[in-house]
Amino acid sequence: MISSVKSFSYHQNIIQSNKCFTQKMSHMERSLNLNDVWIKVSEGIEHIYKIQEMSAAAYMDLYSQVYNYCTNTQSHGYATKPTIKSTPKQGGNNRQNNIHDGANIVGGELYNKLKNYLKTYLEKICEKGLDLQGESVLRFYTTNWEHYRFSSKVTNGFCHYLNRHWVRREFDSGRRDVYEIFTMAMEIWQLVFFQPLNRQVTLACLQLIKSERQNEVINTRLISGVIESYVELGFSENASVSASNHPITSPTLAIYKEFFEMPFLQDTEQFYRLEAATFLVHNSVTEYLKKVAQRLDEEVHRVQSYLHSSTLAALIKKVEEVLIRDQLEAIYTEAKSLLHDEKHSDLALLFKLVSRVPNATVELKKIVEDHIRQMGIDAIERVSGSALNDPKLYVETILEIHTKFFKLVQEAFSSEQGFTAALDKACGKFINNNAVTTAAGNTTKSPELLARYCDTLLRKGSKAVEETDLEEKFNQIMVVFNYVEDKDVFQKFYGKMLAKRLVGQLSASDDYEESMISKLKQACGFEYTSKLQRMFQDIGVSKNLIDQYRTYCEKNRLDDIVDFSVMVLSSNSWPFSAPPNFVLPAELKRTFESFTKFYTQQHNGRKLTWLHQHSKGDIQTLYTKPKYILHVSTYQMVVLLLFNKFSRWTVERMQDETQIKVDLFLQVLCGLLKSKLITCSEINDDELEEDLKETDVKMNYNIQLADDFKSKKIKINLNVPLKSVEQKDIEGLHRTIDEDRKMVIQAAIVRTMKARQTLKHALLMQEVIQQLSSRFKPKIPVIKKCIDILIEKEYLERQSNEKDVLRYLA
Repeated sequence: MISSVKSFSYHQNIIQSNKCFTQKMSHMERSLNLNDVWIKVSEGIEHIYKIQEMSAAAYMDLYSQVYNYCTNTQSHGYATKPTIKSTPKQGGNNRQNNIHDGANIVGGELYNKLKNYLKTYLEKICEKGLDLQGESVLRFYTTNWEHYRFSSKVTNGFCHYLNRHWVRREFDSGRRDVYEIFTMAMEIWQLVFFQPLNRQVTLACLQLIKSERQNEVINTRLISGVIESYVELGFSENASVSASNHPITSPTLAIYKEFFEMPFLQDTEQFYRLEAATFLVHNSVTEYLKKVAQRLDEEVHRVQSYLHSSTLAALIKKVEEVLIRDQLEAIYTEAKSLLHDEKHSDLALLFKLVSRVPNATVELKKIVEDHIRQMGIDAIERVSGSALNDPKLYVETILEIHTKFFKLVQEAFSSEQGFTAALDKACGKFINNNAVTTAAGNTTKSPELLARYCDTLLRKGSKAVEETDLEEKFNQIMVVFNYVEDKDVFQKFYGKMLAKRLVGQLSASDDYEESMISKLKQACGFEYTSKLQRMFQDIGVSKNLIDQYRTYCEKNRLDDIVDFSVMVLSSNSWPFSAPPNFVLPAELKRTFESFTKFYTQQHNGRKLTWLHQHSKGDIQTLYTKPKYILHVSTYQMVVLLLFNKFSRWTVERMQDETQIKVDLFLQVLCGLLKSKLITCSEINDDELEEDLKETDVKMNYNIQLADDFKSKKIKINLNVPLKSVEQKDIEGLHRTIDEDRKMVIQAAIVRTMKARQTLKHALLMQEVIQQLSSRFKPKIPVIKKCIDILIEKEYLERQSNEKDVLRYLA
């Protein structure tokens, strides 16, 4: 700090005294002798380089000596080289504007004497350090460097006029062997002091750094002094100078890079390569990673403390290459172990270090993806026996895996996009292909079970509705839904189950139903949920319609009809098909006819198709005490109402009277026999208890009411869904899914070909797969078959000259 202050003080004195000094010089004798000037200047330099005190007057006297000599018109006789008068250059570099216009400005002899003095001075000092090593050579080098640098700054100050005019003029005339005095002093140091000593100085620095890496305390000031010297010694000539105030030279890091940074990086590589090999022999990879993180922090601190900042990037890259990149195989193996042991904090450190190496996380992402997929497959396989018919167990097992590894991605990998994508890929794989889907024989089992899980949540009486927040459940369902490939299958099953809930008035809440549909709409768009939304609209319209019908009945005094409510559903929005016809009993016929008449009057041209398989009602027993209210399906009601005509029937006569299909009729009859509301003399109680089958009931069996029927409940629900009917519904649904997919694929083909007109067969299949991948994954053979169908229908044709090119026929 003292040196810096002195140098600054001298410079200020120069500037403050300049005006006065110039005025005095106009009266001074200009005829000066170089030897006289040099005697005084050399005495001053000797004082300066011995770091002796110098008064401001003495400093100004040196400045005056240099100034007088440079502006002495007679001193040109001492010149060793004639002055070259340069032509003024465009851009302000005009030497004719100097304050001594026309004067011969000289300085070459003085410049050379200064140069020779510094060279001799340094040679004498340098000899003392040639045999020094270690810290001794560092102290010798840095001490002399600090003294020499400070003294050269002071010398440069009183040679200001020489720099500004003579050096500048020589440079502008084309000479490239002259520099400003301070730069010239640095050049001499480089030649005389640096060149013979740099090897042992650099080696001593590297030895100290190695000691510090081995946890020894070192004198870092010795190294920082050397680094400062190496940095300041680097300079290059400016190729083109556009103005007189533009510096002649520019600082560079060439010396520092060549003579320190390169050997330092080589030494660093050797040190850490040996340390890595040794450390891994006696320690775990996790401990090794902690050591690597520590080393990286140490190297950053090292650069910040005493190296040049430009070294940081190259140094860290070198450490990363040796300690991380070259050990990736062991690190990847450790990653698998840490994933298995669920050590999130250690994985976070591993990821942080691996991500420093370009492209190294690619393999790590694959490891994470494979692990999550395998964990998902294993988890589902453990519950596959029950989960095949237990949607709650299946979906919650998937959610448990997703939640677990979503947390892993957050904590260990900072939710980095690539690892989030790895989680998504893994979940997509094990959700669409696992032990349950394999046992079911198709990949559509996942969307089916997910839809059934939704049904359990949204249906009345669900424990989930009472115990948990359904909105949170819906969000979890959407997580699984987004991974499901066959979203069209989910749509079909969900629509089927929603229809049953709405028709059977089994929904726990309309708000919950609408919330779930809204989430599906956000995920897949309006078209995906349009039919579901129209179902709700039909239910609302039906409520108004039944009120109008009751008013109609009152107005027309229709008193002989039964208590009746109806839902009118749009045939293209609901997943229901018309049932086979059967004979309505007289008790219901009048009511059905009155409503049909009322509806056709309001909506002329519309046709009503009664969906008896989804209808139900209540009837009361008049022959028992107490009187029971039976909640029955329409088919059950038709069978029971037969006993208003006769108390005993044969099975054949009952079926003939109702005209219900035989297999369906026998299922209904078995259900009523099991309820013990009716009896059959040919079937004993043991057969009823042992799961009576339809094939056990013969057409000649006699059926009659059980006069002694007793039940603890007054209201009895006999309307239990028939398993065989449900199974047929599911099978029929899968068939409709396949047929619907063919139509969707054909529509996508036509849409694409209409836009392109001609397209290669392979490219057409790629575009179709891309278009439909958000709804389902179309199979290649099915696409080919659809193309053939469209060719037969003359929507497309194959080019005669290129068989693999298809053309659209308008």
